[in-house]
Amino acid sequence: MPERSYDYVIVGAGSAGAVLAARLSEDPRVTVLLLEAGGETEGADEVAVPAAFSSLFKTKWDWNYTTTEQKQLHGRRAYWPRMKALGGCSSMNAMIYIRGNRADYDSWRDQYGATGWGFDDVLPYFVRSEGNTRLGAPLHGRSGPLLVEDRTYTHELSHAFVDSAVSAGLKPTDDFNGAHQEGAGLYQVTCKRGRRWSTYDAFLKPARSRPNLTVTTRALAARVDVEGERATGVTFRERGREHSVVARREVVLCGGAINSPQLLLLSGIGPASHLAEVGIEVTVDLAGVGANLQDHPVVPLLWDTHGTTDLAQLNNLANFARWKARGTGPLASNIGEAGAFFSSREGLPAPDLQIHLAPSGFYDNGLHEPERRMVTAAATLVNVRSRGHVRLRSADPGWYPEIEAAYFEDQVDLDAMLAGLRRTWEICTQGALGGFVTRPWNLPDAPTDEDLVEHARRWAQTLYHPTSTCAMGTGEDAVVDPQLRVRGVSGLRVADASVMPAVVRGNTNAPTIMIGEKAADLIKEDQ
Repeated sequence: MPERSYDYVIVGAGSAGAVLAARLSEDPRVTVLLLEAGGETEGADEVAVPAAFSSLFKTKWDWNYTTTEQKQLHGRRAYWPRMKALGGCSSMNAMIYIRGNRADYDSWRDQYGATGWGFDDVLPYFVRSEGNTRLGAPLHGRSGPLLVEDRTYTHELSHAFVDSAVSAGLKPTDDFNGAHQEGAGLYQVTCKRGRRWSTYDAFLKPARSRPNLTVTTRALAARVDVEGERATGVTFRERGREHSVVARREVVLCGGAINSPQLLLLSGIGPASHLAEVGIEVTVDLAGVGANLQDHPVVPLLWDTHGTTDLAQLNNLANFARWKARGTGPLASNIGEAGAFFSSREGLPAPDLQIHLAPSGFYDNGLHEPERRMVTAAATLVNVRSRGHVRLRSADPGWYPEIEAAYFEDQVDLDAMLAGLRRTWEICTQGALGGFVTRPWNLPDAPTDEDLVEHARRWAQTLYHPTSTCAMGTGEDAVVDPQLRVRGVSGLRVADASVMPAVVRGNTNAPTIMIGEKAADLIKEDQ
């Protein structure tokens, strides 16, 4: 028998789920249960220190996913870190505040039928969330709970990169979320005076004192309970036991691009042929569940440096004490301090490439401590054509799903990445930054196109931006409609990065928060 009932049951307390729980519980007349598979982050310095984000990888905080063998990456399996705690990946990411390009959202509306999700439709939700310490109306908010600031620390190599990019022909910008995305500049970050400011900090923590909001951690969702054609609740595992809760109004999945499709599939909602393979009874035959997976591949270029420092050598007790006391110093760096957006070729509607500049040696997800002073410029493909999938390996919710990233499966993606690597190389080896760099890492001094392609196959990794596995739209492969309602099941929605019809051009945390904001309004309007 079900133990408890609530108006809304939300699965996943991440970048969207924390927002949604906070917004829905603003109404004291409704009750909200938020289920999170991970634990608390309160008091964890390793979470709060911006420069320490990669130290969370492969620890208790990490789901620690791995893709299938990637054909275009010499059969390598790519490691995919995902945060397993309140705040989700907003508690693990590099905190870069990027919304994407106007063209992304307008294409959601025009190409995929996501009515109400054009740029002018979603901009008010970005503004509502944002508390920007420098930028203001009409494109930015100053009073929202999600604090966005210029870093309290920026390394000299980041300034040198911006100068080099400008001398190489890119426009300088102090706002990648302004009227134009193209250009080079320093990234703004979701921090509060030099400390990480996750969606837990911004939205959920202030709401936890409300009597109508219940947050349950260490709760692994096993399935959505469906009676007839309606979702009625959720069954989850907690401390080795299964519990069931009733959702009087709606169940909302906010588990992200891996966990949300996995839970739908475990609930019998997905491609009938695949569900039969793993012995799950079909509730709704919905072909798009788990399909359409997209991620931003990134390829790091590294050089030894001279006449400067490396962030890694500045990681010491004195600087920790400085950060702890004032939120300043090198540990307030988000590592990816500066960057640029540009196009791989003429005629594109918007940039398809991004650079992340790190004043340290950062490769293989930062799992290796630099042994000498280095700088990293990571070329990132932000408009991808390749499409992967998420599928079940077992009907047991404790089993990790199969993740097929399909990196560079479309030749257009590899060609664009090559152009991005070539342009990144040109920027970094001349101008101000060129005065600091010496020997390139794992590449000759003058690499050929073949050298760069081989380097991409050897070192490409995720930029931690999986999306689109429960895609929104009106086509046959759409999983949710523009109101985020799962097709074929009433009382069930998805609200996270998985509903993006196509991945946005840029870091995905801010767009995911926007989805949580807009989902709250859609749900309130229906009720």
